[in-house]
Amino acid sequence: MARPRVRASWARSERYGVSPEGVAPVFTGALATDSLFYECGAEVLGQLHGTLGQEPVGLMITDHEGLVLARWSVDRDMNRSLDRVHLAPGFYFNEQTAGTNGLGLALADRVPALVRSGEHFVAPLRAYTCAAVPVLDPRSGDLVGSINMTTWSDASSDLLLALAQSAAGNTAALMNVRAGGHPVRPLPRGEVFHVVSDRLAGGDPCGSRAWTTAVAAARDAVRAGRLLAVVGEPGVGKSAVAALAREARRRRERVLVARPPSAQDVDGWLALWAPELGARDTCVVVAGADALPAWAADQLVATLAGVPGPGRPLVLTAPDFAAIPKPLAALVDAVVEVPALRHRPEDVEPLARSFAREHRHRDIAFTPRAVKALAAHSWPENVRELRQVVREASSRTDVVDVGHLRPDVLSAGSRSLTRLEQLERDEILRCLTAPGATVVGAAGELGLSRATLYRKISQYGLRVPGRD
Repeated sequence: MARPRVRASWARSERYGVSPEGVAPVFTGALATDSLFYECGAEVLGQLHGTLGQEPVGLMITDHEGLVLARWSVDRDMNRSLDRVHLAPGFYFNEQTAGTNGLGLALADRVPALVRSGEHFVAPLRAYTCAAVPVLDPRSGDLVGSINMTTWSDASSDLLLALAQSAAGNTAALMNVRAGGHPVRPLPRGEVFHVVSDRLAGGDPCGSRAWTTAVAAARDAVRAGRLLAVVGEPGVGKSAVAALAREARRRRERVLVARPPSAQDVDGWLALWAPELGARDTCVVVAGADALPAWAADQLVATLAGVPGPGRPLVLTAPDFAAIPKPLAALVDAVVEVPALRHRPEDVEPLARSFAREHRHRDIAFTPRAVKALAAHSWPENVRELRQVVREASSRTDVVDVGHLRPDVLSAGSRSLTRLEQLERDEILRCLTAPGATVVGAAGELGLSRATLYRKISQYGLRVPGRD
């Protein structure tokens, strides 16, 4: 009997209308080979290819949508055969085009996959065994593509998946090193927590027109009984908008926010809260629905089908609508986009005061210079970044000034700094943000001429409100 993941993939293949007789060729001439992922993956697979000798194995690198970016194989028969089934650069090979296959399943479920012979949905693919491993960006945790290895179905393939996992791991490690060795983002642990309605009612600090427009649109959708998707950049407050919209619908409704863990732990996480969808006066906000494996999306759709009554007790959040798994996306009736914090600077000060009060359990003061600096920052990580900055600053003082803020908040530089440059930038900021500091005084303390200090201020894009 086929494994559960394979059976679920076959069901999706049938739903996508894939023909079991052959792979539908979907070709594009635009290959994104200028990414860090491609650079590192191509280097790893190129070196591995050189060690395999005459082994009949096709090594492939694909993007996050299953587009084959490159292929390596020394076996002419293997190359000709893979060309015939369109497992070649420029062709898409996801479940929608090729049915159940190794790389399509790995991308759909976001975990390593091995698909052997008869487990393939499309008959011509049963000549192969395919192993594929998804690759995540070590900095952001986003899915960037996959490493795929294909051999003949009658060849020994016991080590194929282990080899693919090793290549994928080496690719991610090389990406991390070349990105500057920044700390690797840990795998998500998954969460399920209850949003207390009383904290939301009257407690929303944001008053910008862009924010209130998004909240109003979300509330209108919920009141109309639509299944709502809230989209926007990471950290903009999508879950907050979803919870505010549900709270306005029914004051006593319990709102649960569920954030998916890493793919291999989704089963237990889903079992923890999915039964709540049938409970009275309960709504679940699935925060980060784009991270759900395909099988989990299918299971969620089946659960929703059994929920009686009007309205949909579910809200989804994702970076954009296209990232939501297709079975869930088909149920969405309304989409609301939450604007990034840089597009609503008037929300920065009230949010900062709210986060400080939440952290210290009392009001914390901000100097005009600190307020101006916070409002001028672009907040690439949005509200999430602002919260962390404010918590760090308010932990050190009862009156937050520019000297209490992270150096990168006062820097507009776009490039990554070396460790030595970071130390120099931070020392310059320490001198410039001291009470009563002047450029002349800071230059003297640093042992620099004023011209050199001005040049370094420009080099690091430093902004210190109130500096003479």
